[in-house]
Amino acid sequence: MTTALRNKALQHLARRDHSRGELRLKLLPFAEDPSEVDAVLDDFIERGWQSDTRFAEQWVFYRSQRYGPQRLRAELQQKGVSSEIISSVMEEHGDTELEQARALWRRKFGSPPQDPKEKNKQLRFLISRGFSVSVIYKVVGGEDEDY
Repeated sequence: MTTALRNKALQHLARRDHSRGELRLKLLPFAEDPSEVDAVLDDFIERGWQSDTRFAEQWVFYRSQRYGPQRLRAELQQKGVSSEIISSVMEEHGDTELEQARALWRRKFGSPPQDPKEKNKQLRFLISRGFSVSVIYKVVGGEDEDY
């Protein structure tokens, strides 16, 4: 059974990187004993085939184009990545939250709101993307920024 688990894990990792927790959940239905899954995952980590750090780096790199740091942290926690790895990866990520929010806002709207309804729409959009309220008001309010 371990060979089948190993092959299943390789199939998942061949498609994209997974966190250990995510991969464990996907393999558990195919295992007779949860310790088999842990043994396979330990072997994969030892060989460098699975890495929570690598997974988190890729996740943040691709998703930071569309989402703020709060949302990225929550998603990584949900995927079972440790808080130490999340903090480390988020610190390494070069863009600031304000820069990310401005870039996303420019792509989506490009001009300041003309009325309260439009302002609320822009605020809700950035909130749903996981940016902090203080950053959102700076972006939508246009503080320190030329349009």
